[in-house]
Amino acid sequence: MEPDLLAASRTVDPAVLGPRVRAARLRAGLTQAEAAGTEMSTAYVSRIEAGQRRPDPALLAALASRLGTSVEQLLAGVTREQELELRTLLSWVELSLTTGEPVRAAEQLVGVDEELAALPDDALVDVRREATWLRARLREVTGDLDGAILLLEDLVSSGAGDLRWLEVMTALSRCYRESGDLARAVEVGERAADVLADLELGGSDEAVALTVTVAAAHAERGDVVHAARTCRRAVELAERLDSPRARASAYWNASIIESLRGRPAQALPLAQRALRLLEEGPGGRNLARLRTQLGLLQLRLEPPAPQEALAQLRTAEAALLETDAGVLDVAANRLGQARAELLLGRTEESEQLVGDVLQQVGEEAPLLAAEAHLQLGEVALARGHVAAARTGFQQAVMRLSAVGADRQAAQLWFDLGAHLEQVDQSALALDAYRRAAAATGLRWQRPSSVRAEAER
Repeated sequence: MEPDLLAASRTVDPAVLGPRVRAARLRAGLTQAEAAGTEMSTAYVSRIEAGQRRPDPALLAALASRLGTSVEQLLAGVTREQELELRTLLSWVELSLTTGEPVRAAEQLVGVDEELAALPDDALVDVRREATWLRARLREVTGDLDGAILLLEDLVSSGAGDLRWLEVMTALSRCYRESGDLARAVEVGERAADVLADLELGGSDEAVALTVTVAAAHAERGDVVHAARTCRRAVELAERLDSPRARASAYWNASIIESLRGRPAQALPLAQRALRLLEEGPGGRNLARLRTQLGLLQLRLEPPAPQEALAQLRTAEAALLETDAGVLDVAANRLGQARAELLLGRTEESEQLVGDVLQQVGEEAPLLAAEAHLQLGEVALARGHVAAARTGFQQAVMRLSAVGADRQAAQLWFDLGAHLEQVDQSALALDAYRRAAAATGLRWQRPSSVRAEAER
C-alpha cells in the first residue's frame, strides 16, 4: 500500500469509513458474511459498517478487494482518476468564464454536478466548494446577483478564514453593493477585514482588493470622504507591495471615488495610471471594465470628450465580450457609448444602443433601466419631440422608484429633475429633487412650528 494511503487508513474516521464500506458491499451484492471472507468475522464487518471499528491496513485492503473497489475509494470516497477528472472539468469551467463563454461554462458545470452526484456527500469537499464558487461567479456574470449572493453566503458560512474565504467575502460584498444592499456590503467587508488582520495578511493583494471593495460600498452610501481616505490607504499599501495588480486595483477604485465626489479631472489620471498597470498583465475583465470607466470619465469632463470616450468604450466592449464580464458590465458600457453618440449628434445610433440595453437587462437592473429611459428622453429632446421626451423621463421615474437610497440613484434623480423641468413637468421635477436629497440621506430637520409659520 502506498505511504499516503497507509497513513490515511490509520487515521480515517470510522464513522465516515463505515457507510462507504456498506455502500460498496451493497453495490457488489454481497452479504456481510461473504464480505468477511476468511480474514475477519461477520460481526467484525458489521461493526466496521456501523462506524465502531477501524480495520488495520491489511484487513482494509482485503475487504476492498472482495468488494470490487479500492482502498483509495473507501478512504476518500473517490478514486484518483475521478478526482483528477473533476479538477480538470473545473479548470475548463474557469477557463470558459475567464474567456467570456458563460453558456459553455454552464454546460460544463452540469457535467461537474453529474460527476459529484455519483460520489458520497462527504467526498472531495474542497472540489464541491470550488464548484459552488464557480457557479456563484457564473450567476454574477449573467446578472443573477440574488442567486450569486445565496451561493456566496453558503460558502462564507461553511468556509474557514483562508485566502479563498476572503476572496468569497470580497465577492459577496461586491454583489451586495451591486444589488443595492449597501449596509450589508459594508458589514461583510469589514468583517472580512477583521479576519484579514487576524491572519496577518494585511500586506497582500487580497487585502488591497478587499479594502477597495469596502471603500466602494462606503462611496455608494454617500460617505465619499471616508471612502477616499480608505482608497488612499489602499494605494499606499499597493505601492509598498509593488504588485501591479494591487496598484491597478487601488488606483482604479481611487479614480471611481474621485468621480463620485464630482471631480472627473482628478479621477482621469488615476484611471489612466491603473490602465497602464493592467496593460502590463494578461488583461481580462478588469482591464475591459477599467477601459469602460475611463470612457465614462471622458464623457464627464468639462468639456466632454465624446470621440475619445467612444473609441475607449468600443475597445472595452470588444474585450468585455471575450472575458467573464457580466451582462451588466456590457450594458453599462453600451449606455456610455449611447451617451457619446448623442453628444456627437448621432441620435439614431444612440437610440439603437439604448434599445439594445433595455432588451438586454429588462427589469433586472432598475438603475440601468432608469438611466436608459432617461437617455431615451434626452434623445427625444434633442430631436425636439417634447411629448416623447416626457414619456422617457416618466418611465425613468417609474424605474428609479424601485431603487433604494444610494449615490448613483441620487445623481439620476437630480438629472431627472433638471430634464423634467425642461418639459414642463414641474411637480415631477420637484419630487425628483426631493428624492435626490433623500437618496443621499438628507431629511427635513426643522421644527414643525417653523414649517407652519412658513406656510402662513
